[in-house]
Amino acid sequence: MKFLDLAKVYIRSGGGGAGCVSFRREKFIEFGGPDGGDGGRGGSVWVEAVEGLNTLIDFRYQQHFFATSGQPGMGSQMTGKDGSDKIIKVPVGTEILDEDEETVIADLTEVGQRVQLARGGNGGFGNLHFKSSTNRAPSRANPGQEGVERTIWLRLKLIADAGLLGLPNAGKSTFLAATSNARPKIADYPFTTLVPNLGVVGIDGKEIVVADIPGLIAGASEGRGLGDRFLGHVERCAVLLHLVDGTSSTISKDYKTIIGELEAYAEELADKPRITALNKIDALDKKTLADRRRSLEKASGGEVFLISGVTGTGLPEVLRALYAEIMRARAVPEEEAPWQP
Repeated sequence: MKFLDLAKVYIRSGGGGAGCVSFRREKFIEFGGPDGGDGGRGGSVWVEAVEGLNTLIDFRYQQHFFATSGQPGMGSQMTGKDGSDKIIKVPVGTEILDEDEETVIADLTEVGQRVQLARGGNGGFGNLHFKSSTNRAPSRANPGQEGVERTIWLRLKLIADAGLLGLPNAGKSTFLAATSNARPKIADYPFTTLVPNLGVVGIDGKEIVVADIPGLIAGASEGRGLGDRFLGHVERCAVLLHLVDGTSSTISKDYKTIIGELEAYAEELADKPRITALNKIDALDKKTLADRRRSLEKASGGEVFLISGVTGTGLPEVLRALYAEIMRARAVPEEEAPWQP
């Protein structure tokens, strides 16, 4: 299944049915009077987050979603049938944006969450509605209210506990494949990963969801490489795992490049808790490993984990650190106990 995280759709709610002008005309009934019914209400357009979806690819083949209009009123005081609602089903984690692609209308982060995007038009009043003591035979009715037509954008941000960051070929896909059942593409050339991947990682009987996004390069915020369009998928993560290629001779520069792109994208993302790991240590001798670890610790100003996605060295330790950080970041503060005398 192809991955698509941004889609433009056109929606329109149904218009209300027109009211009816009708008079009761039956034999042996001398004063029938008006009996025109009201028009039916137009259907509304809703968006709902559902399980089982992880891409917006369906919206590449269908971009128009129209609710049906209400039926006109009829004689004998019969109200027109209401129009049917239109429900747009999207993956959990989808943001609904206005046509300017900036204004957030809704953020669907839970299964079953539903938001009305376009309200159906009201049905018009029939002439029975206008009957009064001074106007016994009204001959007018209201037309139905028109539906709402608008253009919206759907933007998917995957919901994961931890996100992987790093330059191309830093070993992110290898890490995900070694710790989960996910099978991302792995090769020895840059930009092997072209779309985000999700994997469920188990550690000590517990599970966390890890997101792997395409690698960043210097100038990604200006559109270089694949740009930073996939960084939105790690915005919801509780912690970021920054993998640095241990075989690189420019460890500090590689680290600062990623941090610079995070800060250029959003300060909130740069301020998220981060765990730094030096990857591919199986390809380094002891002296080189010690020098590069020292260099990375100086650049990051914190602890550096030593791991190898190929041999599995250090993976349990970094996963335990990830899990502990996730629990710390998402801990719900306990409510204060009520005061007692």
